[in-house]
Amino acid sequence: MPADPTASPRRGPARRGEFRYVLGRALPFLVIVLATLADVLTPPVERFDRFLIAAPALAAATWSARGTAAIGTLAMAATAVTAAVRGSLHPALLGNEVVLAVVVLAAAVSSHLRQRREAELRQLGAVAEVAQSAVLRPLPPRLGTVDLRLLYEASAACAHVGGDFYKALKVRGGVRIMLGDVQGKGLPAVEAASLLLGSFREAAYTAPDLPAIARRLEASMARYAERAPESEAADRFSTVLLAEIPDDRPVIRLLSCGHPAPVVQRGGTVETVEFSAPSVPVHLPVPVDAPFTVEEVPFGPGDRLLMFTDGVSETRDASGAFYPLERRLRAWADEPADRIPELLRQDLDRFGAHGLDDDTTALLVVRDGPAAPLRRIPSPPLAGSLRT
Repeated sequence: MPADPTASPRRGPARRGEFRYVLGRALPFLVIVLATLADVLTPPVERFDRFLIAAPALAAATWSARGTAAIGTLAMAATAVTAAVRGSLHPALLGNEVVLAVVVLAAAVSSHLRQRREAELRQLGAVAEVAQSAVLRPLPPRLGTVDLRLLYEASAACAHVGGDFYKALKVRGGVRIMLGDVQGKGLPAVEAASLLLGSFREAAYTAPDLPAIARRLEASMARYAERAPESEAADRFSTVLLAEIPDDRPVIRLLSCGHPAPVVQRGGTVETVEFSAPSVPVHLPVPVDAPFTVEEVPFGPGDRLLMFTDGVSETRDASGAFYPLERRLRAWADEPADRIPELLRQDLDRFGAHGLDDDTTALLVVRDGPAAPLRRIPSPPLAGSLRT
């Protein structure tokens, strides 16, 4: 385990990116200065002023169109200065300046196009933030008798949403949670995730048990596939983990539809939940008729359950070894629950051969004392829901 788990793994890359940007901004001026000095201080036969043409081309990568034009004008002035020092002010200088002016114009146009493209990307980023807030709303820190702590990282460095999804709802008599992972990435994965989230929001309040919720999820995807068969989302399957924590019993009920098994921590003891008969993923394009099996495991005050996607379980180091999640959680047994998601993110980023290169979601569920009274209109009891 890393010696300093509190050090941010992203600080180094961020600083390197900032250094590269500053270097890119300074490079055109460095070329102008060095080319001018080399041309002035060497014999006239050595023509280093030819390198000045690179200055506006380099400026187009980081400077605005006006800045690029200004740097190009400076390069043209430096060309005239070097020619005057060599005493070679003749018609060839005019030709050199014309060529350099054409390069400056092309560089300024390229800079303008780059800026417009960057503006479009910023706008897309803003749209992605809106999509994230609509599809994946922030989880409350506490629901009923449990505290919730979330880690969510999209695989792309500039992405805001991915194929992972999560939801937790306070229902009559307990809390119900869904965490899942849609096959693939991109907008079709986000669309499929939104469909499953909508179905869960509706079913969680009325379905009598977890198998009924799983059947609702399956039916929702099947209806969508019939209604919009041309949609890429209609062809995606999803692994889903459902959880139910009753208020009046120290247990947690779990149903896995092809999803990685969660890990339970009780004090210094950490173990993976074993499913006797895990179900197939939701909307798997294979005809399977199997019952949904629910596992009920002890879950008393102070116990923690970590639900996660394959971005955690399938992370490998350079040698191909899988991430040792259970060992890490044992080492963090005395850490506050608030710190676990960030410790996990930092450790995964350090452990992975390529950092966090997949959508990564982990939800820590901590069993606390009795639930505080809800300040809302009571809903009718669920028929058979969360009953022993």
